[in-house]
Amino acid sequence: MGVLRETLSPEGYEKAVGAMRINGFLGELVESPAVMNEFSYNFVLFGEPSTTTPWGFSFYGHHLCLNIFFYKTQIVVSPWFTGAEPNIIDEGPYKGTRILETEEKLGLQLMQSLTPEQQSRTQTFKEMKDPAMPHGRWNHDDQRHLCGAYRDNRIVPYEGILVSAMTTEQQLLVVDILNQYLLYLPQTARNTRLESYKTWFPETYFSWIGGFGDSDPFYYRIQSPVVIVEFDHHSGVFLTNKEPAKFHIHTLLRTPNAGDYGMALRPLIPGRKQEYLWEG
Repeated sequence: MGVLRETLSPEGYEKAVGAMRINGFLGELVESPAVMNEFSYNFVLFGEPSTTTPWGFSFYGHHLCLNIFFYKTQIVVSPWFTGAEPNIIDEGPYKGTRILETEEKLGLQLMQSLTPEQQSRTQTFKEMKDPAMPHGRWNHDDQRHLCGAYRDNRIVPYEGILVSAMTTEQQLLVVDILNQYLLYLPQTARNTRLESYKTWFPETYFSWIGGFGDSDPFYYRIQSPVVIVEFDHHSGVFLTNKEPAKFHIHTLLRTPNAGDYGMALRPLIPGRKQEYLWEG
């Protein structure tokens, strides 16, 4: 936990701990604390911590998976996954803990701010499990996610509308959403990533599945050649809701075109063979 605290931003560390505490809360709700508890996570170290040579670690378990790579002054936190079922603790010592509500609120605000014509082009499917979906577009584990576990190097077609066609106010909402997805990074690294992402707005797409009323569950994706973020309301896995509900949320980030796992930095390392992972 000390390594995690020193690696992440203060707010990113708080988010990760929130996911862990909610996992423990879920374990108590379903009477499975031996499997799901606050510290039922794995820590795997790769290499030897150093300021001159590459190293990294994975911190992973139910509803939290962080892959972190370091090389000299650079840090990569990608891919990562964070989820919560439910996304708020309403009793016990951690009562009031809540995560992922900002990503939800900003995504809905962006979709509702679009014109009806833009909304029509952004909404790729009207229902969360739409009969119009092609085979494989929905599956039991990932539901609407395209870039989850075991999806390295997946080619994901662009959908929706271009961010560059949005108003300045709408583009600022996109920046706010991306900032939330970069929350694990220290502030300096986060600022650098955000500035890079903004230069790619002419090739950045925003897409949506589901309704966009205040109470509707939904899925959205922001995708460019340098970042993919996904947000999805899920049906119950341990809880009993058969349909997607706003209290069960899955989120993830990937860095296409050699960004995941620090792959793009590896050719810079002396003696390391050049290799790339391609996505998107």
